[in-house]
Amino acid sequence: MVELDIDGQKVEITEGSMIMHAAEKCGTYIPHFCYHKKLSIAANCRMCLVDVEKAPKPMPACATPVTQGMIVRTKSDKAIKAQQSVMEFLLINHPLDCPICDQGGECQLQDLAVGYGKSSSRYDEEKRVVANKDVGPLISMEEMSRCIHCTRCVRFGQEVAGSMELGMSHRGEHAEIETFVGETVDSELSGNMIDICPVGALTSKPFRYSARTWELSRRKSVSPHDSTGANLIVQVKNNAVMRVVPLENEAVNECWIADRDRFSYEALNGEDRLKTPMLKQGGQWKEVDWQTALEYVANGLKQIKTENGADAIGALLSPHSTTEELYLATQLVRGLGSDNVDARLRNAEFGKAEGVRWLGTSIASLSNLQSALIVGSNLRKDHPLFAQRIRQSARRGCALSAINSVVYDWAMPVANSVAVPAGQWAQTLADVAAAVAAEKGVQAPASGHATEAAQKIAKSLVKGERKAILLGNAAAHHANASSLLALADWLGEHTGATVGYLTEAANTLGAQLVGAQPQMSGKNAAQMQSGLKALLLLNNEPEHDTAAKAAVQADMVVTLSPFKTNMAFSDVLLPISPFTETAGTFVNAEGRIQSFHGVVKPLGETRPGWKVLRVLGSTLGLSGFEFETAQDVAAAALKGDKEFVSASNLSNATKSSFDLGKSADEPATALIYQLDSLTRRAPALQATADAKAGDKVGQLEEVVA
Repeated sequence: MVELDIDGQKVEITEGSMIMHAAEKCGTYIPHFCYHKKLSIAANCRMCLVDVEKAPKPMPACATPVTQGMIVRTKSDKAIKAQQSVMEFLLINHPLDCPICDQGGECQLQDLAVGYGKSSSRYDEEKRVVANKDVGPLISMEEMSRCIHCTRCVRFGQEVAGSMELGMSHRGEHAEIETFVGETVDSELSGNMIDICPVGALTSKPFRYSARTWELSRRKSVSPHDSTGANLIVQVKNNAVMRVVPLENEAVNECWIADRDRFSYEALNGEDRLKTPMLKQGGQWKEVDWQTALEYVANGLKQIKTENGADAIGALLSPHSTTEELYLATQLVRGLGSDNVDARLRNAEFGKAEGVRWLGTSIASLSNLQSALIVGSNLRKDHPLFAQRIRQSARRGCALSAINSVVYDWAMPVANSVAVPAGQWAQTLADVAAAVAAEKGVQAPASGHATEAAQKIAKSLVKGERKAILLGNAAAHHANASSLLALADWLGEHTGATVGYLTEAANTLGAQLVGAQPQMSGKNAAQMQSGLKALLLLNNEPEHDTAAKAAVQADMVVTLSPFKTNMAFSDVLLPISPFTETAGTFVNAEGRIQSFHGVVKPLGETRPGWKVLRVLGSTLGLSGFEFETAQDVAAAALKGDKEFVSASNLSNATKSSFDLGKSADEPATALIYQLDSLTRRAPALQATADAKAGDKVGQLEEVVA
């Protein structure tokens, strides 16, 4: 440790730290633009110049290492004059367009110019103008004349997103930040560049000119997409969501969010929203009031139960639904006497519940792995924020191995990559187990061959202390998922690695906790797509969200959704609130329980899903639906757990045996912007390169079929 003096305050900090780090530790603010706590040090802007005793000139706080006994003055005349001089240079070419700038009111340059700028400029020459650039549907680079070349966006691409999509060309007054050869910015994390730009050179294209920052209310929420559970700040104007930005939570999403977390809000205000209950009568859709719709559903369910038995009723539930919605939906179906309820929509294998499948470790620990094996996942697109954490580990030397059907570009170094058809994944894991068995001198769990690739993966898993075996969405949906887990468990036991699922959706764990799958002998998700008389669809579109990707067949289909969907085969549409219009709870991959409140009033006649299910249960005369608040439902669903799921519930252990010869087609997985009903309806996301590439893949599949 090194002790130094900052403005008369003693502070101890690790040797090798910079003055900026010491100032942060003792709560002293030093003005800066290019420095960012999550990025490497560039020392471009020079705004952080401070007065260091015995130094001949002011020194940049972000790039000056601390020394024992160092005396630093951040507010001396020498420091202030240096900072004012830097500000004068920064403003020489900066356009005076604060009144129309989207960043006005939350701009670092604007804020610091008040304290360090002058009322007039000594520069009388023409200001430089930088040409506009089109880099895709998400980021606007229309006003790059504002850029001060801090290179935060460049470093973010290299170090966090893993791909250098922006760079600086030319030198001096001709320097520009741009993509090269006219390419677009296509990273799944690209929206974070907007947040870290300190001057409004990069702004949100969908949000552009929509509102002024001081007109927006800011409310906390949680992402409804993947299993990270990213914390959000939802910004609202006139009861409409206008923008979504990250809420910093170091243990979950740090200060980043994925583009689908940021831009999917566009779907909330789209034309596809369902605003009032609808019934299909004589093949025509008609708007009705809530009482009529709920009585129609209740009477239909009662009649079908009387004529065909309770087993003729079922429910397909989306794991993107809140825990409260999932709990009440399962209670409703079971209250009618049926066990036909399932949230495992894309699965090809449906084993009995053996515990709640989870990440097997904390999300934060993914940033510090020494070795990792990932099976059946396009990590970068399936879980962008998990990928950036594992990318941090890879940058520090983590030996990363992958088993997939194809070699994906994860924008990080992968030491060992095995690409084999999905039907051979179990055999490949058995080969790795055989190599580990040879290393450890133990009996292999199944018949395998220690191939060269298997030996490399085995050696990487045996070494080190912090290691993980992670099963992705494709492994979870695999027709031989139980064997993959059994082999992963064996490898974890003999290498000391944690074993877990990356888990697909925002509430995959919540669905398991409330028993949203057959507990006895009920029909699973695949079996329920045909053969039932009545089917409830909660927040899902079977043609997109199920493994069969086909319309359901039942005498009465009731869709509960925020959108006009499933209209070809549904009989009733009930408008339920998306995550911004309801209180609810999601349980992320590490078992963290995160509750949130609605940030805007429900649109039209839309009602929170848990309230609709509560009233429907009461209309059916079922007991256990006497809840007054979402918090009451969550308490019943989670049995008292508040911050994390009880460790006794979390388990990736399995009793399954190894079946290496079981045939398996390619597992059903969702593309990055087809994951749920919100992302599918967000225009900006659907205009991205990832979405267009997905369209081409879908067209190819149709041709092959």
